[in-house]
Amino acid sequence: MSAERPPWYLAPLPRFIEDLALRLAVPIALINILGTAFGFWYYRIQFAATPIVAWPLVPDSPVATLFVALSLLAYRVDFDADWLHALAFFGALKLGLWTPFVQLVLNGPAGVAPWLYVFLVTSHLAMAVEAFVIHRYATFSIPAVAVAAFWYGLNDLVDYFVPFAGRLHHTWLRAEQVAGGFSHDLPAHDLAAGAAVVLTLLATFLALSTRIDELRRGTEP
Repeated sequence: MSAERPPWYLAPLPRFIEDLALRLAVPIALINILGTAFGFWYYRIQFAATPIVAWPLVPDSPVATLFVALSLLAYRVDFDADWLHALAFFGALKLGLWTPFVQLVLNGPAGVAPWLYVFLVTSHLAMAVEAFVIHRYATFSIPAVAVAAFWYGLNDLVDYFVPFAGRLHHTWLRAEQVAGGFSHDLPAHDLAAGAAVVLTLLATFLALSTRIDELRRGTEP
């Protein structure tokens, strides 16, 4: 493999942190599985108010951490699953940045236990860091990126723009809460939707740029 590093925006983590994360792939995967379990518990009330057919569209962050865990385990056993690595990269980057934006800019800490608020912000930022470890072993083939872009693009569509099974399915936002429920007519909805779409596009750009850079340097895994 060439000693030349990718551009900083494709590999912002120091090499030694990437190496350490890859050596600890199994423990990190287990932590993500615990995060997935916590996330499903966190969404329990929203699940109860959502038709079963739409449940796969609701728990965005828990599904993302599950993708990350499976991706890291696949890497450790040398299982070729580039579509899974692409899904993990998209999910970790998108939800790792979207959730802190929503919590810090839109929701604020009111109504949430301080420990939970801090946990939501910091744990999701850690997901964004994980995304920049995955580039070390993912090839980001065009079909794999297409799968990830389709899945997260579909999520954006049914979360914010086109009701499915009678409703939109984005994470409930305290900033949208009004008497009697939630209102999608508030500016918070548009800001959350815009952030989600921009991050899906950003993940697509970074994945394809990483692919092009690997081919240019002749370092495809």
